[in-house]
Amino acid sequence: MKVQKPFIEPVLRDEALLEDIAAAGMNDSGFRLWWLGQSGFILQWNRRHLLFDPYLSDSLTSKYANTPTPHIRMTALPVKPGRLSFINVVTSSHIHSDHLDPETLLPLLDRNPRLRLVVPEAERDGVEKKLSRRWPTILGLDQSQRIEIEGFCINAIASAHENVELDQLGRCRFLGYVVEFGGWAIYHSGDTVLHPTLVENLKPFRIDVALLPINGRSPDRTVAGNLNAREAVWLGREIGARTVIPCHYDMFTFNTASVDDFVTAAREAGQSYQVIRCGERWDSSRLAGIERASRADSSAGR
Repeated sequence: MKVQKPFIEPVLRDEALLEDIAAAGMNDSGFRLWWLGQSGFILQWNRRHLLFDPYLSDSLTSKYANTPTPHIRMTALPVKPGRLSFINVVTSSHIHSDHLDPETLLPLLDRNPRLRLVVPEAERDGVEKKLSRRWPTILGLDQSQRIEIEGFCINAIASAHENVELDQLGRCRFLGYVVEFGGWAIYHSGDTVLHPTLVENLKPFRIDVALLPINGRSPDRTVAGNLNAREAVWLGREIGARTVIPCHYDMFTFNTASVDDFVTAAREAGQSYQVIRCGERWDSSRLAGIERASRADSSAGR
Protein backbone atom coordinates (compact mmCIF):
# COMPACT_ATOMS: atom_id res chain seq x y z
CA MET A 1 0.00 0.00 0.00
CA LYS A 2 1.37 3.39 -1.05
CA VAL A 3 1.61 5.82 1.87
CA GLN A 4 0.82 9.47 1.21
CA LYS A 5 3.74 11.70 2.21
CA PRO A 6 2.94 14.61 4.52
CA PHE A 7 1.77 17.72 2.70
CA ILE A 8 4.13 20.61 2.10
CA GLU A 9 2.73 23.25 4.43
CA PRO A 10 2.15 26.78 3.10
CA VAL A 11 4.09 29.51 4.87
CA LEU A 12 0.77 31.15 5.72
CA ARG A 13 -2.64 29.61 5.34
CA ASP A 14 -6.26 30.33 6.15
CA GLU A 15 -6.70 33.17 8.67
CA ALA A 16 -2.97 33.97 8.84
CA LEU A 17 -2.79 34.36 5.05
CA LEU A 18 -5.91 36.53 4.93
CA GLU A 19 -4.57 38.74 7.72
CA ASP A 20 -1.27 39.14 5.89
CA ILE A 21 -3.02 40.18 2.67
CA ALA A 22 -5.22 42.66 4.54
CA ALA A 23 -2.28 44.19 6.42
CA ALA A 24 -0.16 44.50 3.29
CA GLY A 25 -3.03 46.26 1.51
CA MET A 26 -2.63 49.27 3.78
CA ASN A 27 0.72 49.96 2.04
CA ASP A 28 0.05 52.00 -1.11
CA SER A 29 3.62 51.84 -2.46
CA GLY A 30 4.75 49.14 -4.86
CA PHE A 31 2.90 45.85 -5.23
CA ARG A 32 2.82 42.41 -3.66
CA LEU A 33 2.38 38.80 -4.77
CA TRP A 34 1.32 35.65 -2.93
CA TRP A 35 1.83 32.24 -4.53
CA LEU A 36 -1.20 29.99 -3.99
CA GLY A 37 0.32 26.89 -5.59
CA GLN A 38 0.51 25.61 -9.19
CA SER A 39 0.13 28.77 -11.36
CA GLY A 40 -2.07 30.68 -8.91
CA PHE A 41 -0.95 34.09 -7.65
CA ILE A 42 -2.65 37.01 -5.94
CA LEU A 43 -1.41 40.39 -7.20
CA GLN A 44 -2.13 43.29 -4.85
CA TRP A 45 -1.66 46.89 -5.95
CA ASN A 46 -3.34 50.12 -4.86
CA ARG A 47 -5.77 48.12 -2.69
CA ARG A 48 -6.93 46.15 -5.72
CA HIS A 49 -6.48 42.44 -6.23
CA LEU A 50 -5.98 40.41 -9.39
CA LEU A 51 -5.97 36.63 -9.11
CA PHE A 52 -4.00 34.69 -11.73
CA ASP A 53 -5.19 31.16 -12.68
CA PRO A 54 -6.25 29.92 -9.23
CA TYR A 55 -6.58 26.23 -8.40
CA LEU A 56 -7.90 26.05 -4.84
CA SER A 57 -9.71 22.74 -4.62
CA ASP A 58 -9.12 19.00 -4.86
CA SER A 59 -11.25 18.57 -7.97
CA LEU A 60 -8.47 16.96 -10.00
CA THR A 61 -7.50 14.61 -7.19
CA SER A 62 -11.09 13.38 -7.11
CA LYS A 63 -11.45 13.24 -10.89
CA TYR A 64 -8.30 11.16 -11.48
CA ALA A 65 -8.42 8.86 -8.46
CA ASN A 66 -7.91 5.22 -9.44
CA THR A 67 -6.59 6.13 -12.91
CA PRO A 68 -3.09 5.73 -14.44
CA THR A 69 -2.42 9.42 -13.69
CA PRO A 70 -3.63 10.06 -10.13
CA HIS A 71 -3.34 13.73 -9.24
CA ILE A 72 -1.94 13.32 -5.74
CA ARG A 73 -1.68 16.72 -4.06
CA MET A 74 1.74 17.62 -2.63
CA THR A 75 1.06 21.04 -1.05
CA ALA A 76 -1.74 21.71 1.40
CA LEU A 77 -4.50 24.09 0.32
CA PRO A 78 -3.52 27.60 1.48
CA VAL A 79 -7.06 29.00 1.60
CA LYS A 80 -10.54 28.07 0.48
CA PRO A 81 -11.69 30.20 -2.45
CA GLY A 82 -14.87 31.29 -0.73
CA ARG A 83 -12.77 33.17 1.84
CA LEU A 84 -11.27 35.48 -0.78
CA SER A 85 -13.90 38.22 -0.59
CA PHE A 86 -11.77 41.07 -2.00
CA ILE A 87 -10.86 39.95 -5.55
CA ASN A 88 -11.50 42.40 -8.41
CA VAL A 89 -10.28 40.42 -11.42
CA VAL A 90 -9.49 36.73 -12.02
CA THR A 91 -7.73 35.30 -15.07
CA SER A 92 -7.75 31.93 -16.76
CA SER A 93 -5.01 31.37 -19.32
CA HIS A 94 -6.73 28.29 -20.78
CA ILE A 95 -9.46 25.79 -20.05
CA HIS A 96 -7.48 23.03 -18.24
CA SER A 97 -8.85 22.56 -14.74
CA ASP A 98 -5.73 23.57 -12.83
CA HIS A 99 -6.16 26.98 -14.53
CA LEU A 100 -9.95 27.11 -14.86
CA ASP A 101 -11.51 25.19 -12.01
CA PRO A 102 -15.27 25.47 -11.36
CA GLU A 103 -14.78 24.37 -7.74
CA THR A 104 -12.51 27.40 -7.30
CA LEU A 105 -14.20 29.98 -9.53
CA LEU A 106 -17.82 29.54 -8.50
CA PRO A 107 -17.18 30.07 -4.75
CA LEU A 108 -15.10 33.12 -5.73
CA LEU A 109 -18.03 34.52 -7.70
CA ASP A 110 -20.40 33.88 -4.80
CA ARG A 111 -18.20 36.07 -2.55
CA ASN A 112 -17.38 38.63 -5.27
CA PRO A 113 -20.55 39.14 -7.37
CA ARG A 114 -18.92 41.84 -9.53
CA LEU A 115 -15.82 39.77 -10.21
CA ARG A 116 -14.55 40.01 -13.81
CA LEU A 117 -13.17 36.83 -15.42
CA VAL A 118 -10.60 37.22 -18.23
CA VAL A 119 -10.28 34.24 -20.60
CA PRO A 120 -9.19 33.47 -24.17
CA GLU A 121 -12.05 34.52 -26.45
CA ALA A 122 -11.50 31.27 -28.36
CA GLU A 123 -12.57 29.36 -25.23
CA ARG A 124 -15.54 31.51 -24.17
CA ASP A 125 -18.14 28.88 -25.06
CA GLY A 126 -16.09 26.15 -23.41
CA VAL A 127 -15.66 28.26 -20.27
CA GLU A 128 -19.38 28.91 -19.96
CA LYS A 129 -20.14 25.23 -20.50
CA LYS A 130 -17.54 24.13 -17.97
CA LEU A 131 -18.80 26.52 -15.31
CA SER A 132 -22.41 25.33 -15.89
CA ARG A 133 -23.58 28.67 -14.59
CA ARG A 134 -23.86 32.20 -15.93
CA TRP A 135 -20.93 34.45 -15.05
CA PRO A 136 -22.07 38.10 -15.26
CA THR A 137 -18.84 39.49 -16.75
CA ILE A 138 -16.61 37.27 -18.87
CA LEU A 139 -14.06 39.26 -20.86
CA GLY A 140 -12.49 37.46 -23.80
CA LEU A 141 -9.12 38.35 -25.32
CA ASP A 142 -7.10 37.15 -28.28
CA GLN A 143 -3.35 37.46 -28.77
CA SER A 144 -2.16 41.09 -29.06
CA GLN A 145 -5.42 42.42 -27.62
CA ARG A 146 -5.61 44.33 -24.36
CA ILE A 147 -8.21 45.48 -21.86
CA GLU A 148 -8.11 47.80 -18.84
CA ILE A 149 -9.89 46.74 -15.64
CA GLU A 150 -9.60 48.41 -12.22
CA GLY A 151 -6.36 50.11 -13.26
CA PHE A 152 -4.81 46.86 -14.55
CA CYS A 153 -4.02 46.85 -18.27
CA ILE A 154 -4.09 43.19 -19.32
CA ASN A 155 -2.28 42.30 -22.56
CA ALA A 156 -2.82 38.88 -24.17
CA ILE A 157 0.26 36.94 -25.34
CA ALA A 158 0.06 33.70 -27.34
CA SER A 159 1.23 30.62 -25.42
CA ALA A 160 1.99 27.13 -26.73
CA HIS A 161 0.76 24.17 -24.70
CA GLU A 162 2.50 22.35 -26.42
CA ASN A 163 1.65 24.15 -29.67
CA VAL A 164 0.10 27.51 -30.48
CA GLU A 165 -3.42 26.23 -31.10
CA LEU A 166 -6.00 28.34 -32.91
CA ASP A 167 -9.73 27.91 -33.21
CA GLN A 168 -11.60 27.97 -36.54
CA LEU A 169 -11.58 31.77 -36.48
CA GLY A 170 -7.82 31.94 -35.94
CA ARG A 171 -8.02 32.89 -32.26
CA CYS A 172 -5.48 31.59 -29.77
CA ARG A 173 -6.69 28.92 -27.33
CA PHE A 174 -3.78 29.31 -24.88
CA LEU A 175 -2.73 32.71 -23.57
CA GLY A 176 -0.32 34.35 -21.21
CA TYR A 177 -0.97 37.82 -19.81
CA VAL A 178 1.26 40.85 -19.34
CA VAL A 179 -0.37 43.03 -16.69
CA GLU A 180 0.73 46.67 -16.59
CA PHE A 181 -0.13 48.88 -13.64
CA GLY A 182 1.40 51.90 -11.91
CA GLY A 183 4.56 51.77 -14.02
CA TRP A 184 5.09 48.03 -13.36
CA ALA A 185 4.69 45.00 -15.62
CA ILE A 186 4.19 41.33 -14.68
CA TYR A 187 4.15 38.48 -17.19
CA HIS A 188 2.14 35.41 -16.24
CA SER A 189 2.71 32.85 -18.97
CA GLY A 190 0.02 30.35 -18.09
CA ASP A 191 1.17 27.01 -19.47
CA THR A 192 3.66 27.35 -22.31
CA VAL A 193 6.72 26.00 -24.04
CA LEU A 194 9.02 28.12 -26.17
CA HIS A 195 7.61 29.05 -29.56
CA PRO A 196 8.86 31.25 -32.42
CA THR A 197 6.97 34.46 -31.60
CA LEU A 198 7.08 34.33 -27.79
CA VAL A 199 10.19 36.45 -27.24
CA GLU A 200 9.35 39.03 -29.90
CA ASN A 201 5.85 39.44 -28.43
CA LEU A 202 7.23 40.02 -24.94
CA LYS A 203 10.32 42.15 -25.59
CA PRO A 204 8.40 45.43 -26.13
CA PHE A 205 7.17 45.24 -22.53
CA ARG A 206 9.52 46.21 -19.72
CA ILE A 207 8.87 43.09 -17.66
CA ASP A 208 9.62 43.46 -13.95
CA VAL A 209 8.54 39.97 -12.89
CA ALA A 210 8.06 36.87 -15.05
CA LEU A 211 5.96 34.11 -13.45
CA LEU A 212 7.01 30.99 -15.35
CA PRO A 213 6.33 27.24 -15.10
CA ILE A 214 9.30 24.91 -14.61
CA ASN A 215 7.73 21.43 -14.55
CA GLY A 216 8.89 20.64 -18.10
CA ARG A 217 7.39 17.81 -20.11
CA SER A 218 7.60 14.08 -20.54
CA PRO A 219 5.50 11.75 -22.72
CA ASP A 220 5.20 9.40 -19.73
CA ARG A 221 2.99 11.96 -17.97
CA THR A 222 0.41 11.87 -20.80
CA VAL A 223 -0.34 15.57 -20.27
CA ALA A 224 0.76 18.65 -22.20
CA GLY A 225 4.08 20.05 -21.07
CA ASN A 226 5.68 23.30 -20.06
CA LEU A 227 8.96 25.13 -19.90
CA ASN A 228 11.61 23.31 -17.94
CA ALA A 229 13.93 25.09 -15.50
CA ARG A 230 16.60 26.06 -18.01
CA GLU A 231 14.06 27.19 -20.60
CA ALA A 232 12.34 29.41 -18.01
CA VAL A 233 15.67 31.02 -17.16
CA TRP A 234 16.51 31.45 -20.85
CA LEU A 235 13.15 33.09 -21.53
CA GLY A 236 13.59 35.45 -18.58
CA ARG A 237 16.95 36.62 -19.92
CA GLU A 238 15.73 36.96 -23.50
CA ILE A 239 12.84 39.23 -22.53
CA GLY A 240 14.96 41.24 -20.07
CA ALA A 241 12.89 40.35 -17.00
CA ARG A 242 14.22 41.92 -13.82
CA THR A 243 13.43 38.75 -11.95
CA VAL A 244 11.85 35.34 -12.59
CA ILE A 245 9.61 33.56 -10.08
CA PRO A 246 9.07 29.84 -10.83
CA CYS A 247 5.73 28.10 -10.48
CA HIS A 248 3.77 25.01 -11.58
CA TYR A 249 5.64 22.54 -9.37
CA ASP A 250 5.03 20.86 -5.99
CA MET A 251 1.31 20.44 -6.69
CA PHE A 252 0.92 16.93 -8.16
CA THR A 253 3.39 14.11 -7.61
CA PHE A 254 3.24 12.89 -11.21
CA ASN A 255 3.86 16.32 -12.78
CA THR A 256 6.45 18.31 -10.88
CA ALA A 257 10.12 19.28 -10.94
CA SER A 258 12.89 20.24 -8.53
CA VAL A 259 13.12 23.96 -7.92
CA ASP A 260 16.82 23.39 -7.15
CA ASP A 261 17.40 22.81 -10.88
CA PHE A 262 15.88 26.21 -11.60
CA VAL A 263 18.06 27.90 -8.97
CA THR A 264 21.20 26.30 -10.43
CA ALA A 265 20.28 27.34 -13.97
CA ALA A 266 19.49 30.93 -12.93
CA ARG A 267 22.79 31.30 -11.08
CA GLU A 268 24.74 29.91 -14.00
CA ALA A 269 22.99 32.28 -16.43
CA GLY A 270 23.23 35.32 -14.18
CA GLN A 271 19.47 35.77 -14.23
CA SER A 272 17.93 37.33 -11.14
CA TYR A 273 15.35 35.05 -9.57
CA GLN A 274 13.18 34.72 -6.51
CA VAL A 275 11.82 31.45 -5.13
CA ILE A 276 8.74 31.96 -2.99
CA ARG A 277 6.86 29.28 -1.13
CA CYS A 278 3.15 28.66 -1.20
CA GLY A 279 1.40 31.20 1.03
CA GLU A 280 4.44 33.47 1.17
CA ARG A 281 4.33 37.20 0.46
CA TRP A 282 6.70 38.70 -2.11
CA ASP A 283 7.13 42.47 -2.17
CA SER A 284 8.27 44.64 -5.08
CA SER A 285 10.82 46.29 -2.80
CA ARG A 286 12.90 43.16 -3.48
CA LEU A 287 13.46 44.48 -7.01
CA ALA A 288 15.55 47.36 -5.67
CA GLY A 289 18.93 47.40 -7.42
CA ILE A 290 18.01 44.67 -9.92
CA GLU A 291 18.58 45.79 -13.50
CA ARG A 292 16.83 44.19 -16.44
CA ALA A 293 18.81 41.32 -17.92
CA SER A 294 20.76 42.03 -21.07
CA ARG A 295 19.65 40.02 -24.09
CA ALA A 296 21.42 36.66 -24.07
CA ASP A 297 22.72 34.54 -26.96
CA SER A 298 19.54 33.26 -28.62
CA SER A 299 20.90 29.73 -28.76
CA ALA A 300 21.42 29.43 -25.01
CA GLY A 301 19.04 27.26 -23.05
CA ARG A 302 17.38 25.67 -26.08
